[in-house]
Amino acid sequence: MAKVDVTKDIAAPQEQVWAKLSNPSSYPDWLTIHDGWRGDVPTEVSQGSTFTEMCTVMGMTNKIDWTVSEYAAPSALKISGTGLAGAKISFTMTVEADGDHSKANIDAEFEGQMVVGAIGKAIERSARKEVEASLERLGALVA
Repeated sequence: MAKVDVTKDIAAPQEQVWAKLSNPSSYPDWLTIHDGWRGDVPTEVSQGSTFTEMCTVMGMTNKIDWTVSEYAAPSALKISGTGLAGAKISFTMTVEADGDHSKANIDAEFEGQMVVGAIGKAIERSARKEVEASLERLGALVA
């Protein structure tokens, strides 16, 4: 398993950050692993919502069928998905108020037959860079 947990201070109020973090249709604007949609582009989600996204990590593109497994506006969203070759991925995305700023966090987990040993560590390093870059882009988008 590969696991990444990154927090970023963002100079915007919680509601503004949550509006982007919880809206998959904004993913092309800030989520660096996003490559495209298969099917309808979701504009709102709630617990149990499903959508299909093409994602790339370490140059490998995978079709992920996501399900919103937790939804607690305006602070937490967890999407869990499965992809090709039995890949299982979960993103827990949270945002909490910090005065008139926010703290945004993405906790990502990758599991599967290919996510072990040296390959798992490489995926973890690559995913950390992608999550850090994504939170930077999110911060710039809402600032």
